[in-house]
Amino acid sequence: MAEWIELHPVNPQKRLLAQVVERIRAGAVVAYPTDSCYALGCHLDDKDATDRLRRIRDFDRHHQFTLVCRDLSEIATYARVDNRQFRLLKQLTPGPYTFILEATKTLPKRIAHDKRKTIGIRIPEHVVAQALLETIDEPLISCTLQFPGEDEPVSSPDDYRELLDRAVDIVIDGGSCGTTPTTVLDLSEDTVRLVREGKGDVSGLGL
Repeated sequence: MAEWIELHPVNPQKRLLAQVVERIRAGAVVAYPTDSCYALGCHLDDKDATDRLRRIRDFDRHHQFTLVCRDLSEIATYARVDNRQFRLLKQLTPGPYTFILEATKTLPKRIAHDKRKTIGIRIPEHVVAQALLETIDEPLISCTLQFPGEDEPVSSPDDYRELLDRAVDIVIDGGSCGTTPTTVLDLSEDTVRLVREGKGDVSGLGL
């Protein structure tokens, strides 16, 4: 049975955030709100928790995971970013975008795409998500919270209480988020490629 925690949408309670982070570091899988829809997250160094994300989403080993970061300063440790890419990241973050970048050797091989050696990077513009990242002081491995067979991602966790109780350890209830996932942009090659249209606006990028 998952633990359900309600956090204030403007001033998330630090005491509760500290409890969530302690459990994530101990191996918990968390469902949390973002500026697009709800997401699943776990600790960067926890292989078992990452495998649970795969099982919840029914992913194969080729799935491209995302690192959810606080800000641009965290990205360089895990992904290679040149000046052109950095300018675009600076323009579009924080916001509902996921960027596919070449992974560095610092990133565990089990997280990077096993063939392309890339990683998704995301910096959300959501008070609760940012507060969680600030408290844990490192990126989270993450993916969209969408159950197999469902047409849309989770917007309101209460609508999926029975499934979430069986699937995750903690649900951070931050209210409804919407059902539109992030816009995914592949920056790993010479040109910017639109992989998925989502909540992030790309009308000014000439794609």
